Amino acid sequence: MYLPQSRGPYSGWVRRRMLGMDAGRAPAAPEPDTMLDDPDVQLALWMLYEVHFQGFEEAEEGIEWDLGLLAFRQVLEVPFETVLRDVGAPLRRPRATARIVDGLRDLIAQAPDPGLARFLQRKANADQFVDFLKQRSVYHLKEADAHSFVLPRVRGGVKVALAEVQYDEYGAGRVDRLHQDLFAKALIACGLDGQYGRYVDSADAATLASSNALSLFCLHRRHRGAALGHLAAFESTSSIPCRRISQGAERLELPGEVFDYFDEHVEADAVHEQIAVTDLCGALVVHEPELATDVLLGAEVCLQLGARADQALLDRWAGETGPRWEVA
Repeated sequence: MYLPQSRGPYSGWVRRRMLGMDAGRAPAAPEPDTMLDDPDVQLALWMLYEVHFQGFEEAEEGIEWDLGLLAFRQVLEVPFETVLRDVGAPLRRPRATARIVDGLRDLIAQAPDPGLARFLQRKANADQFVDFLKQRSVYHLKEADAHSFVLPRVRGGVKVALAEVQYDEYGAGRVDRLHQDLFAKALIACGLDGQYGRYVDSADAATLASSNALSLFCLHRRHRGAALGHLAAFESTSSIPCRRISQGAERLELPGEVFDYFDEHVEADAVHEQIAVTDLCGALVVHEPELATDVLLGAEVCLQLGARADQALLDRWAGETGPRWEVA
């Protein structure tokens, strides 16, 4: 993958540093209340995380351990974590920490839903559907990779349950069913580029922020509870939307590879929901009860930032096509 184009001083500084250029003095920390909507800051953070995944072709192999980049990542992470701890506050229920499984299900039942899946199912045109695929490629072309960082940080039954989910995400032993590659095939079938990271330059701030929150949780051992809470919320709110999105692809007569990807997740994520909520989060809190609040935090952040990313797409399309879409 090639380095994306910079969008301002933050991503520009990171890009120059990764290219081995004189980057100068790093920018000061951004204000937390502006971070989620700032594409420059979110792109900079995404680049700083991405070196721990597949990296960038122009950068040296060991750049992920560059002390200047790591220090700057912390400069951005501190206010980012602050805003993440605030963003899910409206959903918090104090009693939920005592019974984590019930608490998670309460949160998921109250998940904000701007109606993106319904819009794709019923109203979206082909251009809008393709735009949706581009935005989601930021995550789905590395689907499940972030949570693999959590495996060495948990033990016993929690490790086994997480490995079970990851095994399915990675194709259950079949290379042709690797979920990342299924999404790449969907992109290619629509005339798009299935290359990893290809559409980051067109990703909006909300999409990048949603990806960055997951990377933050999964790359820090101290956030392992939030990482698993995020997974539980993601899997629990995936199956029905995937069915609707698949129906939308069929309505638009898009290539079969598109609804093949989403159909795969209708059944798989329904199973993963039960594993993630009970066998992962429930079991984790039994052994480490102090992580209950973190589990809820991860779930809240997943739900809220996911809804923000959905709304950003709907708002943009509304500006192009007319009145704002309302959930039926």
